[in-house]
Amino acid sequence: MNTQQAYDNWASQYDSSENKTRDLEARALRECLAEISFQKCLEIGCGTGKNTVWLAGKANQVTAVDLSEEMIAKAKEKVNPDKVQFKIADITKEWKFRDGLYDLVSFSLVLEHIEDLNHIFKETSASLHPGGHVYLGELHPFKQYTGSKARFDTEEGQQVVQCYNHHFTDFIHSSREQGLTLVDVKEYFDDDNRNGIPRILALVFKKFM
Repeated sequence: MNTQQAYDNWASQYDSSENKTRDLEARALRECLAEISFQKCLEIGCGTGKNTVWLAGKANQVTAVDLSEEMIAKAKEKVNPDKVQFKIADITKEWKFRDGLYDLVSFSLVLEHIEDLNHIFKETSASLHPGGHVYLGELHPFKQYTGSKARFDTEEGQQVVQCYNHHFTDFIHSSREQGLTLVDVKEYFDDDNRNGIPRILALVFKKFM
């Protein structure tokens, strides 16, 4: 199932179904960005708005982007429309949805669905003011290696979303080629049990020039 169809179908139950990955990534974003100031934010993969509300609480303006019209419809029910502008877009194409430059570009559980990271980091860097930050919250590569993928249950059975494995070095090399420097990295574990496989990889980059 392609990504857009999957998330359109998932939208009605996305907030209500048990989802450890969703919940842990929300925690990761809040912790990683707690001490970072930003007035203008580009949120990639806003989904049903689980992070949009928090980002809008810190920023003066948020451009919230998602591939799924149904996910955005859910998000619109939660946020202050004066601060947030929603846009439906495919980030694998040219980023015509940009509204100038941003202090922060955030990705939440998005890049596992993207095959070409180089294009994404090129467009991300072009979207940032010098001194701006990038936050990535992704399903940890170690979790991917075990076969874990975004999936949800329907009356017709379990639906698995199309995913691509990315290694830690893939993120580092692709971002560095576009002038982004890694400034923070965190791993998040189920129940904070560090003896298990980490579920979420959180990376923060900065554009110095």
